[in-house]
Amino acid sequence: MTHGPLVDPATLPEWIRPLVAATADLDADLWRRFSEPTGRVRDAAVLILLGEDPEHGPDLLFQLRADTGGSHSGQVAFPGGSAEPEDGGPVATALREAVEETGLDPSGVVPVALLPPLFVPVSGFHVTPVLGWWRTPSPVGPVDPAESQAVARVPVAHLVDPANRFRVGHPSGFTGPAFAAPGMLVWGFTAGLLTMVLATAGWERPWDTSDVRDLDAAWRSVGSAGSVGSADVGAEV
Repeated sequence: MTHGPLVDPATLPEWIRPLVAATADLDADLWRRFSEPTGRVRDAAVLILLGEDPEHGPDLLFQLRADTGGSHSGQVAFPGGSAEPEDGGPVATALREAVEETGLDPSGVVPVALLPPLFVPVSGFHVTPVLGWWRTPSPVGPVDPAESQAVARVPVAHLVDPANRFRVGHPSGFTGPAFAAPGMLVWGFTAGLLTMVLATAGWERPWDTSDVRDLDAAWRSVGSAGSVGSADVGAEV
């Protein structure tokens, strides 16, 4: 199975059921806006972890990568990374990486669906997004300061607010969706994937897609650390 529910949606909380059920009918071709893999391809997975806060409602878990000066420096991402031989599949990869990066307790996470795999030419990764329901949230935070400088739960209500949505342009010519979050700018591959998830769930609200901002200026405006990196350039989905 390349995508679809891993559990019966009827067994899940009402707020997440439509999203999980909708993954069965996704058109994988609509998710593949990149060229087909060529040459050496590395398997990877990311965990799109959805929890529910009593005060703010559904939320998503993100990490802010360390400001090391590298290609991923200061960028916001879903927890995840490359597969290891012992993982045995994308679910195991996504959970292992999330534990290593955020310190979450995997026993409280229920993998609920797979999204269509995406090939990212700029990095050579074949990425499988794994949807998770955070049934029993646990404390999280940066495990290795050399890898992550912050971990945050961002309410879905904040992400779909039109005031926090716009597009950014990179000097390379890349233009794609972006989200302003407290102290973070979500853009590139992560923002493209987030856009698809919000639309699939039916949570998206109309926003001004003509609002295109310079990436460096947008980064400074949200107070995020780091500088314009190259890892996400051209990785729009």
